[in-house]
Amino acid sequence: MEEPSKHPDNTSPQPPGPTRPVLIAGGGFGGLYTALALASRRHHPPILLVEPQERFLFLPLLYELLSGELRGWEVAPRYDTLLASRGVAWLRDRITHVDATASCVSTEQGRELTYSRLVIATGSRGTSYGIPGVEELAIPFRSLADVERLQELVKHLRSRPRPLQRLALVGAGPSGVELACKLADLLGGSTVIELIEQGADLLPQARAFNREQARSALLRRDIRLRTHTKVLGLEPGRLELALTAGQQDGSHETLPVDGVIWTAGVTVAPPPITPAALLDGRGRLLCEPSLELEQTPGVFALGDVAHSADADGAALAATAQVAFQQADCLADNLLRSLEGEPLQPFHWNDLGEMISLGIGEASLTGLGLTLAGPAAYRIRQLTYLSRLPGLPHQLRVAAGWLSDLGSPLRSPR
Repeated sequence: MEEPSKHPDNTSPQPPGPTRPVLIAGGGFGGLYTALALASRRHHPPILLVEPQERFLFLPLLYELLSGELRGWEVAPRYDTLLASRGVAWLRDRITHVDATASCVSTEQGRELTYSRLVIATGSRGTSYGIPGVEELAIPFRSLADVERLQELVKHLRSRPRPLQRLALVGAGPSGVELACKLADLLGGSTVIELIEQGADLLPQARAFNREQARSALLRRDIRLRTHTKVLGLEPGRLELALTAGQQDGSHETLPVDGVIWTAGVTVAPPPITPAALLDGRGRLLCEPSLELEQTPGVFALGDVAHSADADGAALAATAQVAFQQADCLADNLLRSLEGEPLQPFHWNDLGEMISLGIGEASLTGLGLTLAGPAAYRIRQLTYLSRLPGLPHQLRVAAGWLSDLGSPLRSPR
């Protein structure tokens, strides 16, 4: 029998009023999927999702949007469409402060909102680590605007190919590797692609099979992987680099570039909370196994902004898969909390990992499968189809995919 989460008080500082909603700050994977899961429960409380963006972004498929394999409405559906008739109210605003004692939040547009329970799911954002020129000159890859900028850059490089055109991607984690392979296929050999990594290898947290498949995909596309290489600064048309290991430790190099894409890490910034919430060394909110904040009853967190541990006590990775699973557990615990019942701990179920490796190719390991190539790409598509937000959107996307079978690849706009 599972042990309930231990907490001195599983009730909020104020008794919940009948009109005060469960307020969810942030509409990414953690926030949106918690809202949908809670709305699917019988006799659920009022739910208010506070999210400043107009569209939900299914980040794992953003690479397919860049390459034209998927359409914008499939990868980035509107919140009003997703939440229509679902029992979730959406406020296009951003929470800027939480008063946990008064069960109240302040917003960017000057609103004061009370809540019965609060869920913080504000996610993560890219970081430049303070490196000169990155904020002004590098292209991140976390939004629809970033996709459009990259599509324009690809169009420009293909239309006027010159000798030794070069794109640099900084960060050889999953985002950098997936993006490098897609760009290489789109550019068709017209541009040299350099993948720059400060660490010792690409995909340091990945399964060995996926890492080797990724390495092979880079080699087939002649993508140059530079490890032990630190970016010192970015100026128009060039990167300043330094080696961090080996006999030439500390030596500098100037690399001419026609563009720089930055995928080298993220940071979190939860809204300020009064009284101050406990944070880990990376600024994430420390949570009980139930996903309720330590020493802050009535406030919960999940996804990238939360420090949640697995059964061995190790912090869970900041992935969509973790947030997706946490959402269902949190929906149940919100109802339990409102009823004054003991909360249940979240149990992480590792379903494996998938990585896109170019147009129509992928690699995956998990649930007894180890596969690469077009078949892995199709399985990855079907897996993500099942995880798109809400059955109506899943059915619309499935209908679109079926109509595209046998059709040529759509060109990115």
